[in-house]
Amino acid sequence: MTAPTDGTRLKLHTLGKLALLVALMFGFGFAMVPLYRAICEVTGINSLTKIDPAVRELVRNTQVDTSRTVTIELDANHFGAWQFRPEKRSVQAHPGELITVSYELVNSTSKDLSGQAIPSYAPAVSAQYMHKLECFCFRQQTLAAGQTRSFPVVFVIDPRLPPDVSTITLSYTFFDVGAGAAPQSRAVGLTGGV
Repeated sequence: MTAPTDGTRLKLHTLGKLALLVALMFGFGFAMVPLYRAICEVTGINSLTKIDPAVRELVRNTQVDTSRTVTIELDANHFGAWQFRPEKRSVQAHPGELITVSYELVNSTSKDLSGQAIPSYAPAVSAQYMHKLECFCFRQQTLAAGQTRSFPVVFVIDPRLPPDVSTITLSYTFFDVGAGAAPQSRAVGLTGGV
């Protein structure tokens, strides 16, 4: 048997470096989700998971301001093999009034899927005045192959909403979180930015 040539050694050395690079990239991608969660928890920037136990009390003690009407426009976006839409495009609400809207989610694949909804608001200032008691965005959702589900969102608009805000867009983006993702359970009663 002959000894490897310098060209063969160089190819094996390069192949080893590439294999190490691929392993590092895979490890980095695998670590992104727990790393993101840890950073958000430490910095407090993940307002999606902040539990505010005072929301139910706020709703109980809020007076409905019938002199004012706010239009809530509902929007839905998705990433992955989902069909996702609000059941209504908009609703009229009085500040302080308890409102329920629904979103329909369809798993259009032949396998079970898990996903997470992330809300956003326009204008941005309105996020701190939307208080949710129930929302599918509080936890990951898993749908069986071909399953369709309707999810309610129950919220109240704080009467302290600035008077110049007459329309709020509530938009959800639904992301596929991949197979085998640990379910994230969140208690109802989240507020502000949720």
